[in-house]
Amino acid sequence: MSIFLGISGILVPLQLKFNGSFTSMLSRRFLRIKVMQAIYAFQQDGPENINTGEKQLLTSLDKLYELFVYQLSLVLEVCDFARRRIEESKLKFLPTPEELNPNTRFIDNKFLAQLYTNRDLQKKIDASKINWVDEEEMIRKLFNQMREHEDYIAYMAKPLATYQDDKLIVESLFVKLFADSELLRSYYEEKSLYWTDDFDITLMMLVKTIKGYKESYDDFTPLPTLLKDENDPGGSEDLRFVKQLYRKVLMHEDEYNTVIASHADNWELDRIAMMDTILIKMAITEFVEFTSIPVKVTLNEYIELSKSFSTPKSKVFINGVLDKLIVEFRASGKIAKTGRGLLE
Repeated sequence: MSIFLGISGILVPLQLKFNGSFTSMLSRRFLRIKVMQAIYAFQQDGPENINTGEKQLLTSLDKLYELFVYQLSLVLEVCDFARRRIEESKLKFLPTPEELNPNTRFIDNKFLAQLYTNRDLQKKIDASKINWVDEEEMIRKLFNQMREHEDYIAYMAKPLATYQDDKLIVESLFVKLFADSELLRSYYEEKSLYWTDDFDITLMMLVKTIKGYKESYDDFTPLPTLLKDENDPGGSEDLRFVKQLYRKVLMHEDEYNTVIASHADNWELDRIAMMDTILIKMAITEFVEFTSIPVKVTLNEYIELSKSFSTPKSKVFINGVLDKLIVEFRASGKIAKTGRGLLE
């Protein structure tokens, strides 16, 4: 599937494969994207200093997780609406046989039942004060669109539905219905400026969560955290990665501008796309500051990001500059990787 990520109103597709083997909800690639967006905002007309920018970056991660909770709450609200509709239909003066004996497969969905009773989710919903009371018209429209969707019709017509079927229909609602709802996107954008570019990232997070959920999970099973080591007593390595990558790029901006200009093959710095320079600076920072990240991993990651976030020619340009820098940095000792499998 394609997730569309945006920056300054530009939407670009990022191809993702979901195979159920993820170890964290937000991968290093998406952490790099969040840092990239923060640096781009800083260089445009963003915060007045690095400290303020870092706080905004960390807030954006918190808000991303909050949007994830909103989305889980939303699908439960749609299910509640479906349940209310069934009960209201039974109370009609002359209900039809179908209304008296409705198909309750969706409201009896076993995966949704797990979410309803999940203590961690309910705690987070309460903490964010999520309430859909004033959005009944939007919920009604989503419900009606759901009933007409081919995946929902096929699900409701199954002779029997397995737990896997129950998970798949919820995944389909997020990816094929909610993802296309301009009404829902507008609602979230009005709720928070941070959510303008985060909607599609939460779709990835939701798919990961649904695929990883097991029928044996009980009320006390915690929701996945945003970072894989978020609850580590020694602190989150991913969080340190985000902070250090952001700060080091901006602290060495002038130095890295000079490096890029000297390797840009007669291109003046102000003629190079801003996103290209940001990606190259981030790669340089990983080369020299993050001793445990292999050079090839860094190189491949930023080449991939350039395909989605910069110009059609950026891949070749960035790859050429970084290839030269890798050779020079190794020769001068600036690249010093440590750890098993990292010595080159």
